[in-house]
Amino acid sequence: MTPRRWLLWPVLAMLAALLAACATPDRMPLGSSRDDTLARLGPPSAVHRLPDGERLQYSYQPAGPWVHNLDFDANGRLTHTQQVLEPNDFAHIQVGSWRRDDVLMRYGRPALVERVARFEGEIWTYRFLDNMRRRQLHVHLDPGGTVRQLLTTDEPEFEPSERFVE
Repeated sequence: MTPRRWLLWPVLAMLAALLAACATPDRMPLGSSRDDTLARLGPPSAVHRLPDGERLQYSYQPAGPWVHNLDFDANGRLTHTQQVLEPNDFAHIQVGSWRRDDVLMRYGRPALVERVARFEGEIWTYRFLDNMRRRQLHVHLDPGGTVRQLLTTDEPEFEPSERFVE
């Protein structure tokens, strides 16, 4: 083997390690086992029981605008992956019938939970991207945990004050 080929093996090994480290939920191949998924992605932010299997949820809230749902069948095989913090996906939310657990099952824990004077209940805020523009989804839950209203707003942009500008 030539010296050049000897140098190639460590480079290839390092490249393979880097690619393995870049595993993301949206790149998991369908049919992957639950155990392989956990080994590659680490522990999920939430686990939900499904009628015919299980959902591993990987949320990047509060900082990142993504939530990936990975659904496994009863045999522990990946059947579906989806990044759900998308404007088109919010049409699934049924105002008046969805409950707190439905929101958690679909979107995970919110980036922010707050209360305001003109609404009795909590407002759950999720950060998402809409055509590369930072936005927020606000889910209003009444005291009983039913979704009563949805609002989307632009995310406030940081503007440095004059004291930070040199």
